[in-house]
Amino acid sequence: MQSDATTPQEYIVSLPEDRREAISTVREVILANLPAGYVEGMFYGMIGYFVPLDRIPMKTKIPLGYVALASQKNYMAIYLMSKCFSDDGDDWFRNEYKATGKRLDMGKGCVRFRRLEDLPLDLVARAVAAVPYEDLIAHYEASQT
Repeated sequence: MQSDATTPQEYIVSLPEDRREAISTVREVILANLPAGYVEGMFYGMIGYFVPLDRIPMKTKIPLGYVALASQKNYMAIYLMSKCFSDDGDDWFRNEYKATGKRLDMGKGCVRFRRLEDLPLDLVARAVAAVPYEDLIAHYEASQT
């Protein structure tokens, strides 16, 4: 569900109490592990972490998304766009998740969870920390040629 919130704080306050704590905790993990150069803001109605337009050498109309965090109708989700770079990244994440013993509910780059306890926060931290913004820009530029 897209939110009309204009700031991450406004987004979190608008959530039901049971989700507010979970989203706030995941947000703290993301912020603590986010490589320098990314910024936090609202992105497609979710809390987003992205490379702002002024740091992108190629012309784009929207910032380059890296991670997003959302409360959907039936679940919460963290969107890890960097996992889409390669099958190796996807395999690494799936294998590491499986090793935690937690059940993985994942789409292409979306990890769905119903409770905070369902999400391995240490793995989220490592996934978020994995891609410097320069690498995201290079991947984007390579995909445009």
